[in-house]
Amino acid sequence: MPSLSTLWKTDPLRQTPKRVQLRPQVQLPKPPHSQTPPNMPAGTGITEVSGVKRADVHKQVKQLIHDMVNINDTTGEFLMTLEDGRVIDTKGWEDWEWTHGIGLYGIWKYYELNGDPADLKIIEDWFRNRFAEGHKGKNINTMAVFLTLAYVYEKTGNETYLPWLDSWAEWAYHDLPRTKYGGMQHITYLEVNDQQLWDDTLMMTVLPLAKIGLVLGRPHYVEEAKRQFLIHLQYLFDAPSGLFFHGWTFHEGGHNFARARWARGNSWLTIVIPEFIELLDLAPQDSLRSHLVNTLDAQCAALVPLQVDSGLWRTLLDVPEDEGSYVEASATAGFAYGILKAQRKRYIGKEYEPVAVKAVKAVLDNISPDGELLHTSFGTGMGHDLQHYKDIPQTSMPYGQAMAMMALVEFLRVFV
Repeated sequence: MPSLSTLWKTDPLRQTPKRVQLRPQVQLPKPPHSQTPPNMPAGTGITEVSGVKRADVHKQVKQLIHDMVNINDTTGEFLMTLEDGRVIDTKGWEDWEWTHGIGLYGIWKYYELNGDPADLKIIEDWFRNRFAEGHKGKNINTMAVFLTLAYVYEKTGNETYLPWLDSWAEWAYHDLPRTKYGGMQHITYLEVNDQQLWDDTLMMTVLPLAKIGLVLGRPHYVEEAKRQFLIHLQYLFDAPSGLFFHGWTFHEGGHNFARARWARGNSWLTIVIPEFIELLDLAPQDSLRSHLVNTLDAQCAALVPLQVDSGLWRTLLDVPEDEGSYVEASATAGFAYGILKAQRKRYIGKEYEPVAVKAVKAVLDNISPDGELLHTSFGTGMGHDLQHYKDIPQTSMPYGQAMAMMALVEFLRVFV
């Protein structure tokens, strides 16, 4: 073998070996370990941005996770009883509903950043325990957990996850009820919601279907996900306001129910649009990407004047607090996450950064000492009047914890 200081090349003209002698490398003296940039202590980097300390954010995320997996419904107020007598614990960690799907995804986002095996174990333990118990029914909301499972399968290669990914994705593609024009009908544990489109569906079922399509190599899932985005935007986006209505029904000639511009419903769109563009790696010249980005930009512009002084948004975005529209922290976290991510990915401009940072600070201000995100509204069904949204109680929920995590984890990327 030639020595490391000799490079063998082939002359392309003569096709004969040509030896090139390299100069021996000069070993430069290493700088002493004590040398550091001026005015910077050894072993330190950027630790604070916009008045927010990196260590404090990490601490709060860990607190949020701890509180989430230990939440208990001590009164039974938030239990869901099915027609057959089975009970779904929507608040506690040891059950299966969309609340847990968002909770798992929040932990996954933190795991992507820090690689802590303890966080991955929380996720894997949840799936192992739920699969051992068996599911309680396929619907739009219970599909939400499979977004995280697809990522975990991609990471670990655990083949026991494959039958679950396959079965649920096939159900969503073939058997999930559809509305007129083929939209995914927002069927839940308790309601068929015939001919209804909801904001939530894009996060709970469409994004998981797209991810599974990529992981399992089934492009028809991805194309169906694209179609669902288009039909949901067509019927839910309110162009004059730049915001989204909570839902649409094809019954009664078609209408948007209470025409509620509900905060958390809007935040699902703020989250899911940049997630979807990134997931599919849509090129800048892609027409679907352009449509999604333009819609997101319009929404962000509409959100700016609606943010209150504290940095939060109201549960009904365009209804004043003195009319009963309380401030809501989970939606605020969702807006912060989506805006920060869309800006980082260069889908939108820097002009929304102050709004997002103000929202992150508001989220931090609304985390209790024991790690509970305050001002989180309970799961919200479709309202036929605006009072419905004003009457929703506030309580700590897994999705609130997770949406706060997602906002804080995305903010932590400024330190990377």
